[in-house]
Amino acid sequence: MSRPIAGTLAETWLRHRDLTRLTDLPSLRLHPDCYYRANADSPTETWPAMIAAVTDLNGALTGVHRTWLARDGKGKAPVAMPRRAMGDLLGHAVRSGAVSDVLAAGEGIETVLSLREVMPDLPLAACLSSAHLAAMAFSPTLRRLYVLRDDDPAGDHAVTTLQARTQEAGIDCLVLSPRLADFNDDLRYLGRGAMRAILHPQLAPQDVARFLHPVTH
Repeated sequence: MSRPIAGTLAETWLRHRDLTRLTDLPSLRLHPDCYYRANADSPTETWPAMIAAVTDLNGALTGVHRTWLARDGKGKAPVAMPRRAMGDLLGHAVRSGAVSDVLAAGEGIETVLSLREVMPDLPLAACLSSAHLAAMAFSPTLRRLYVLRDDDPAGDHAVTTLQARTQEAGIDCLVLSPRLADFNDDLRYLGRGAMRAILHPQLAPQDVARFLHPVTH
């Protein structure tokens, strides 16, 4: 049975990625003994797993993403594929915050949650892969989309696709580029102050005042 992440190995895992704003995240839970099989012929193992709810724009559950964790929570489980998703994923996402006129979307859960450290009020969507990011569904209230670019060819392709789709839909599309491979790397290795400085010039001016918080730790 899964439970909220507070005080669990899922919280340990996220804090090990330097993520500290972990309240009000109902989309994330911890299953202490989640089944894992490498393939149909492999024996069943159990490992703790962070369970992420994939939902549509109305909040309906469409799928589940699992990150199997080491037994101390400080890394991924030593299995062949520690991340797996199932269900209807295309167009949907792991979400944080209510649907609004502004949204930031990216691939990985930890990468997207990194923005919460300096922009805690910005609605977020983790689409779980570059292909799913490129195909994300747009809320009818959306007016400006920030795309978190991963520094790889697949990430660049997702950005190009979303730029074309948002232009057709009449939505402003701004690309947020990390200094390192992704924003979680920026957070972990450069710190919150540097991450804030990286984001500031890439944001629409009105969103600097609305979303970008001063760094206090």
